[in-house]
Amino acid sequence: MSRQSDHITQKLWSYCQVLRDDGLSYQDYLEQLTFLLFLKMADERETLTGEEQAIPEGYRWSDLASAQLEGVELELHYRHTLEKLGREGGMLGLIFEKAQSKIQDPAKLRRLIVDLIGAEDWSSMSADVKGDAYEGLLERNAQDVKGGAGQYFTPRPVIDAIIECIRPQLGEVVMDPACGTGGFLLAAHEFLKGLNPDRDQKRHLRYEALRGVELVPNVSRLCGMNLYLHGIGPDAAGDHDPPIETDDALRDEPSSHAEVVITNPPFGKKSSITVVNEAGESDKQTITYNRPDFWTTTSNKQLNFVQHVKSLLAIHGRAAVVVPDNVLFEGGAGETVRRNLLKECDVHTLLRLPTGIFYAQGVKANVLFFDRKPGAKDPWTKQLWVYDLRTNKHFTLKTRRMTRADLDEFVECYHPENRQDREPTWSEDTPDGRWRSYTYDDLLARDKVSLDLFWLRDESLEDSANLPEPQVLAQEIADDLRAALEEIEGILADLGT
Repeated sequence: MSRQSDHITQKLWSYCQVLRDDGLSYQDYLEQLTFLLFLKMADERETLTGEEQAIPEGYRWSDLASAQLEGVELELHYRHTLEKLGREGGMLGLIFEKAQSKIQDPAKLRRLIVDLIGAEDWSSMSADVKGDAYEGLLERNAQDVKGGAGQYFTPRPVIDAIIECIRPQLGEVVMDPACGTGGFLLAAHEFLKGLNPDRDQKRHLRYEALRGVELVPNVSRLCGMNLYLHGIGPDAAGDHDPPIETDDALRDEPSSHAEVVITNPPFGKKSSITVVNEAGESDKQTITYNRPDFWTTTSNKQLNFVQHVKSLLAIHGRAAVVVPDNVLFEGGAGETVRRNLLKECDVHTLLRLPTGIFYAQGVKANVLFFDRKPGAKDPWTKQLWVYDLRTNKHFTLKTRRMTRADLDEFVECYHPENRQDREPTWSEDTPDGRWRSYTYDDLLARDKVSLDLFWLRDESLEDSANLPEPQVLAQEIADDLRAALEEIEGILADLGT
């Protein structure tokens, strides 16, 4: 992040502490900033280009920032503005759908408009500066364990390593069916910009190359704004559809396909909805998706997302999916999905991620890489290469954060230039090597076709001198307990308790 974008992030974030005294969460504050930033930049763009903005007269930044509006009158006008713009289409609809004012103090709203948003000349900043500043706010929001959006935020070092392995190309469509705040799509955009696109390719990159779906409207608007600030998607007055759609990606078969699918589906095994009966009692009901393109019907949403990603891919398309451990070893539907995935796709790489790297804690995750292939008699998977970045690795979000350098060996072993030239680092003579392969027959011979593969000696189990620092060890224990509790809650939900 540049010094200018870091300064803006610090300035905007500092006022959040004032609003928290009024009961606003980080998420609420970030939403209000999103609404006001969009209005301000639409106003600046009209001044800069002379083109009339799509925001209706009477509901523009100049109306909101008018010196005549004070107190209750300002608060009321702001509410009416959000309601009006929420009924519009395009980018306006994406950003303002179901928008509500959460700022109860008109004086603080006025200060937010005049002293913070209004004091900056946003049109003079590059897309990188504006985008980096906003992404900095999103990451700070994710760090708030209680009320933040950690479950929608994938660590940037992991994203960058995945993109470097997948290597999207100009002209391809990159899709994220659980896009959260847009980390994967932005990293793909940055990678594609570095390939020196020509004029037509730049246009495709802005309007057509990136597509995302997000279930939660509040997160969808943050993603839309994040992309918009990086110069992705149409202006409010554009003829193109927004790059983000607010929907349940699992509901229907995909209407189009993508050459690249990269995603980190939401944590938690079960998809459920809360139902309130006539007596006012609430109950959670498990959701299953009966889709003809799925190999099996299950309430496990991670298994559903793996099946959905396969359906989203064009033939010879490439995918990288972050999945929890249960996807690798769970029986029943899990075994059915793994058998079919190995047969119909080339499942070529598995990255075992370390614990302590996600803001949403208690997660043991992996990245599964596979390519979709045309129908064939023989299975497409010949060899699965596994990189173990978990055993004897200890990271925390505070004292030992993962960096991109921690994934350098994995990317080198992945050999994105030519996967046929891979060489293992593990052998009988080098038992500490983290990179080895398993044949299709090896995998099929395992109980339930489990892909939960590990071979390294866990030093902490053999020698107390090799134990990590107490705070790291305590965090790992807490993560294990959270994961176990989630499993138990899933069982209780199935039992109707």
